[in-house]
Amino acid sequence: MRIRTSAGLAAGIVLAFGAAACSSSASSGTGTGTAGATSAAAGAPTAAIAGAGSGTGKTLTVWYMDGDLSDAAVKAINDKFTALTGAQVKVQIQQWDGINTKVATALAQDNPPDVLEIGNTDVPLFAASGGLSDITSALPELQGSQHWLPGLEGPATVDGKSFGAPLFAGNRAVVYNKKIWADAGITTPPTTFAQLTADLDAIKAKNTAPDFSAFYFPGKYWHGALQFVWDAGGQLATSSGGKWSGSLATPEAQKGLAAWKDFVGKYSSPASRDVETTAPDFNTLFAQGKTATILNTSINPIVKVDASLKDQIGTFPMPSATDGKTQPVFLGGSDLGIATKSKNQALALAYLKAATDPAVQAAAIVGIDHWIPASTEVIDQTISSLPPTSQAFFAAAKTSVPTPAVAGWATVESDKSIDDFFADIATGRKSPADAAKSLDSHLDQALNASVG
Repeated sequence: MRIRTSAGLAAGIVLAFGAAACSSSASSGTGTGTAGATSAAAGAPTAAIAGAGSGTGKTLTVWYMDGDLSDAAVKAINDKFTALTGAQVKVQIQQWDGINTKVATALAQDNPPDVLEIGNTDVPLFAASGGLSDITSALPELQGSQHWLPGLEGPATVDGKSFGAPLFAGNRAVVYNKKIWADAGITTPPTTFAQLTADLDAIKAKNTAPDFSAFYFPGKYWHGALQFVWDAGGQLATSSGGKWSGSLATPEAQKGLAAWKDFVGKYSSPASRDVETTAPDFNTLFAQGKTATILNTSINPIVKVDASLKDQIGTFPMPSATDGKTQPVFLGGSDLGIATKSKNQALALAYLKAATDPAVQAAAIVGIDHWIPASTEVIDQTISSLPPTSQAFFAAAKTSVPTPAVAGWATVESDKSIDDFFADIATGRKSPADAAKSLDSHLDQALNASVG
């Protein structure tokens, strides 16, 4: 699922996490959009993206998810598309309830929507069923000189073929109480992991209440814990010869797991080790002064609990164990995919080009809706215009790692096995090696399961 927060840049960046898919039943326009477009059955649009005037008189059907992009941001994309092609856009907003089933049903129909917003980690699910067009040949024209964020582009790249273009993202950064830190003698955020742990040691020494955490880090928080695994060079799973294998037992992953367990054991309260971020709500714990620091999606949920804290909150990217770097992050967000059975393949590609256009990304995705944009270039272009509490999230997003680009990943996310894995390690129920052996076995099965 995708977890959302809402507010404007004044309070902190709006971010999205987890995975989701979107689509529903709708009618598509008629016509091929431009000469040279492949047939709907082929599902591989031409790299020659529709030019100005080629779509005059045609209408493209596009599905967006409720609560993602604002009407103004969607209008900016649509206006760019119409200027590029002359075609019009019919937008249909989809609800979250039962969305994966709606997507699968819609993509199997003969009159699907042309373009769909799909949660980045769910793209492999629909690519594997044959519902999404292969857009690999169009990537040079779509990307131009941009470098798309790996956490958005990676999950949409299945067996070396691309089935989606990135739309927007969100991620995590360190959120801290500047007053508690200052009371411990710390007035500037750390830039190295060694500095971070030294600062947390000082905060821990200053605050000795048994229920206080210098850095509250729930055990069932895989999105955050994985950063330590990736930072050590480990991976969840790797693919070879079309077969996926769990990789948490590798020396690199074990090093990251040991570092994470040590970090949680030193700086987070014992009560945190077998719970999620919502039970108890770590935003409330932060607002109550029970912790000085958390790894969060935004400052907004804290401000919602206690608005008076707004100017007391600071942010910074989680430092890497390697000086000069930050930990790789998990990106949750959306990609745009093209239905294989769409009769408007080239026009649909033109829509993806409009949505990923750097000017549109800067003005609409960042400027209007305050999401993290699709590329590092647009991050660099816009980051200086953001409030300080938002800049940390943009900076952190430049280093990301994708989850396994395979349909079975949806099973791993939904069955909570990965959260239980980290909780087992945090509580000591299992050693990192034993826990990895168990989850690797589950990953081997889930990631290699055939799509029904």
